[in-house]
Amino acid sequence: MSSSLLLSVVTFVYLLAALLYVCHFTFKVRVLGPMATAVTVAGFLINTAGIILRWVESYQLGVGHAPLSNMYESLVFFAWAIILIYLLIEWRSGYRSIGSFATPLAFWTMAYASFSSLDSNIQPLIPALKSNWLIAHVLTCFFGYAAFGVSCAISIMYLIKRRQKKRTSRGLMDLIPETGVLEDISYRTILIGFVMLSAGIITGSVWAHSAWGAYWSWDPKETWSLITWLMYATLLHARLMRGWEGKRIAVLSIVGFACVLFTYFGVNFLLSGLHSYGSS
Repeated sequence: MSSSLLLSVVTFVYLLAALLYVCHFTFKVRVLGPMATAVTVAGFLINTAGIILRWVESYQLGVGHAPLSNMYESLVFFAWAIILIYLLIEWRSGYRSIGSFATPLAFWTMAYASFSSLDSNIQPLIPALKSNWLIAHVLTCFFGYAAFGVSCAISIMYLIKRRQKKRTSRGLMDLIPETGVLEDISYRTILIGFVMLSAGIITGSVWAHSAWGAYWSWDPKETWSLITWLMYATLLHARLMRGWEGKRIAVLSIVGFACVLFTYFGVNFLLSGLHSYGSS
């Protein structure tokens, strides 16, 4: 079985996991919760195996490099990182309802990678990518993106729960953690994402200097990475120094992830620059 076929299977496993989490959340069937977790873990393991197999295949083709070099491979790793972060949150908090909002993000990511027109073939690295900094830069950036994605999902849950608390009726929202719990988990996840994105920008700058002779070139990807970093820096500053909390922080988290998505997709498809190879 090829890595591309294995990773296509992951798409359907994540879809099943998302459906199980949503059904567990919607119909309050207890048995579906552990089933959803088990399917998610299985999908994560298959995703891991697919990444490793793709890495092995690249060496068999004589081009040997980490599977992090184009849009298809980055999407696969993005989904993997989202699920890893979510599973850690579920393990530490025990709140499976978060899976109803987090796992669909991983499914949509893998669905786009598997069923869009993106080239899934393993290709040789272009000269600029032939660097030991590739793994460090991509890993840190995408762990940051994944953390921000999960935080965005939790922030949406927070806004839904907050709106529901203003009403007297009870129902599905009883399965969502209290707003204070959601806010704390979202904040901690953003902290992790901010640290990882900061490391990604630093490693990218060092890599750029070795590849192009300058630490910073105001390339569209670099510019939007800085905008995203400043967005989350503003969020953290507002919370820590200005005492912002609740709805305002949740909205900033969602806006911040919109910046992440434009940095990831918008720059690749709408703007040209040194990072345009990422759209291949």
